[in-house]
Amino acid sequence: MTSALPYALIATDLDGTLLRAGDTVSPRSYASLARARAAGARHVVVTGRPVPQVRHVLDGLGYAGLAVCGQGAQLYDAAEGRMLSSTALDRELAEVALGKIEAEIGEVYAAVDRDGVDGAMVMAPGYRMQHPHLPVVRARGRAELWAEPILKVLLQHPRLDDDELTRVAREVVGHLVNVTMAGEHTVELQPPGVTKASGLSLVAGALGLSPSSTIAFGDMPNDIPMFAWSGHGVAMANAHPELRAVADEITLSNEADGIAVVLERLYA
Repeated sequence: MTSALPYALIATDLDGTLLRAGDTVSPRSYASLARARAAGARHVVVTGRPVPQVRHVLDGLGYAGLAVCGQGAQLYDAAEGRMLSSTALDRELAEVALGKIEAEIGEVYAAVDRDGVDGAMVMAPGYRMQHPHLPVVRARGRAELWAEPILKVLLQHPRLDDDELTRVAREVVGHLVNVTMAGEHTVELQPPGVTKASGLSLVAGALGLSPSSTIAFGDMPNDIPMFAWSGHGVAMANAHPELRAVADEITLSNEADGIAVVLERLYA
């Protein structure tokens, strides 16, 4: 690794950041990452998706490194197809938190991501899947959500928008769980202290790399901790205003190869 390397670690979110519509990575983005790796940089995927919902993307990238999944709760070795660590959300705590939120704003629609390499996404009635091409299990009632260990709870509200639902949830249960907005109609409850930054720091430590040598790309408020941890945070043009406000740089959108634009400049 040479001292002239702009950033030794490149951390990329997937949805709305590296991925285009249909879970695809453009040839230009693929080539820019390959050029950065050839220069000596390491690439790590840092995504809110749990492992079962991201393996097909990693396979398409030919990705053989460590991946941070489930909003930082899972550390996955893509080369070996093995989970290195996973932090589950206590199901009793999750149920209590959900009840407190509903006591404040009425019924919410809920889903959970189950723990494990093959953990399913289970949706209670009313919840709308944001990635219809991904496999899900439709529960007959909410009790089925708590039948097996879970990573997180996903929330939607019939009237409140994402920002308002996130604000209320943080006010009501932010002392019990981590509340984050991960995408459109995707407000999540996670284990306390679990963020993309906590997961990324584990990968960086394993690689012997520092925050200051890391450049991170993202588009949603769940990327804010990762930006705060990294030396340089780049928000996509399509990013949420909260992330744009704390970014060091704003690039083009995910559909316009915003990551490639930056990497081509840095690793020319």
